[in-house]
Amino acid sequence: MSEEHAGYRSYEIHQRERPGEATPLIRPGELRSAEYLQDPYRLLGILRERYPCYRDWSGNAYWITRYDDVTSVFQDDANFETRSKRSWYGMPDLGRDLGASLPVLTAHAGGVDEHAPRLAEEIIGRMTKRGDADLCADLALWFSNELLARLLDVPADDVSWFAARNVAMQRGVHADPVAEQAGREAIAELVEYFRPLVEARQFNPGPDLVSAIAGADSDGTPGTAEDVVAMLLEADHETLPGALVNLWFLLLTHPDQLEEVVAERRLVKTAYLEALRHSTPVLSAPRFARHEVERFGRLLPTGALIMCSAAAANRDPRAFADPDEFRVQRKDLCQREPRGQYRADGLCSGIAFGLGKPSIHPAVPEDRPRSRYALTRDTVVLVSTMLLDAAPKIRSASGAQPELRSLQHGAMHTCWNLPVTLR
Repeated sequence: MSEEHAGYRSYEIHQRERPGEATPLIRPGELRSAEYLQDPYRLLGILRERYPCYRDWSGNAYWITRYDDVTSVFQDDANFETRSKRSWYGMPDLGRDLGASLPVLTAHAGGVDEHAPRLAEEIIGRMTKRGDADLCADLALWFSNELLARLLDVPADDVSWFAARNVAMQRGVHADPVAEQAGREAIAELVEYFRPLVEARQFNPGPDLVSAIAGADSDGTPGTAEDVVAMLLEADHETLPGALVNLWFLLLTHPDQLEEVVAERRLVKTAYLEALRHSTPVLSAPRFARHEVERFGRLLPTGALIMCSAAAANRDPRAFADPDEFRVQRKDLCQREPRGQYRADGLCSGIAFGLGKPSIHPAVPEDRPRSRYALTRDTVVLVSTMLLDAAPKIRSASGAQPELRSLQHGAMHTCWNLPVTLR
């Protein structure tokens, strides 16, 4: 094909289908409806069983919903790519994302190991002294924001200011013009805030993340405030708080499963893994076709948006028996960190897009820190175990009607109000 006609075949194939053809069970726009925000699983189940590669005309995307298909697309970097959040803002040159560099990974892991136990003890101590709490606002969100601030060595007086701007920056990538403008303003403010901190750490480094970024990278280029903000923007800020809340939502709404965990603390880990599968906080992840790709009986055109649904794949009956059930002692769920294609020991694991692809390194590496998957798992298990030890008779507050939902499309799916009694 000549250069002047490059892309024509993709465009022609892309437009050949008729809108709505062969999809009578899904109406246009349902994947952006209030029902999807509340409970996406009915709609996703229809797609998975009837239209596993669904052409969403109104959203200009293809939805992939079966476990093997989702993991294959997410792993396939030769044919598909993930675009940065900076590109969504139209700011691809905003700093460098050094989150995967060894100095930053080391500082992150060391900071979590140092700060997480003390911070959890402080927060849970306040909650148990009061006798009641909201596990979303008082524990999960507070813990994750405060922990990030401590990893960055943000002064205590600035934590609320920092957390508000970090949240605004993250919300700006969800195709809301008002939120996008607020996100741009937050990015500018954060860059100016971290500029003097980065300059100070270049001459007086510490064990914090800002010092790790401020130090010279592998190419000898010192880090900048833009690099700090780029790392923050690209990082996952949803899996830790979302998985912690969703775990407790499921335990509190399944008292028989909670009793098993109370009786045997080792089940906290398996309960977390099952919660991550059953009610993942990050429902989906966008991928883009690098070029024409023949997959799932279709020709996917260059640049096609592929929505990989973790929520649908994690409840695929081809991968998990009785997938809608929450069982802390599930036998067909991988209990170790997954490797290629999200499997280990011949079993599937819950897909958690925020934690990235399965690690290529050993589960307990000798020459590098633990993976993001392991760090998040260990942190949620630590906090949950400490909460159980402090309040073994924790129960939902009288009259509480907790529910999972997303506040906007593309955002975290979690329980935003989870009141409990700790007496």
